[in-house]
Amino acid sequence: MWRWAERVLGPDPETVGEDIDPRFSLANERTFLAWIRTALALISIGLAVTQLLPPFDLPGGRRIIGIPLMVLGIVVAVQALREWLGNERAMRQGRRLPRPRLSAAVTVVIATIGVVALIISLAAGST
Repeated sequence: MWRWAERVLGPDPETVGEDIDPRFSLANERTFLAWIRTALALISIGLAVTQLLPPFDLPGGRRIIGIPLMVLGIVVAVQALREWLGNERAMRQGRRLPRPRLSAAVTVVIATIGVVALIISLAAGST
């Protein structure tokens, strides 16, 4: 029978590796889906910031905050798939899991966007 992992990872048994405990594969999938929800939220918030917030005193201020959020959402979605695949391959081949990079990247970008938003808000409040 044809399995999802074989479809994604390839039909060669050496590439796919051994079957693993379904609990591990399902946990990997739940993590992937959590990242996809995060990506969807980032894209939605970025769109809401650019379209629904009242204009700032700074021209393009909404876009300075919203567009990086949308870009981050796209990057998170793509990287979540890459991490899911890497984890699935590693588990099936009995290797250590690759280091997760997504959490640190998302934290840095969101913190940076937060600082920029704070600066824009403080600058608008002083005029």
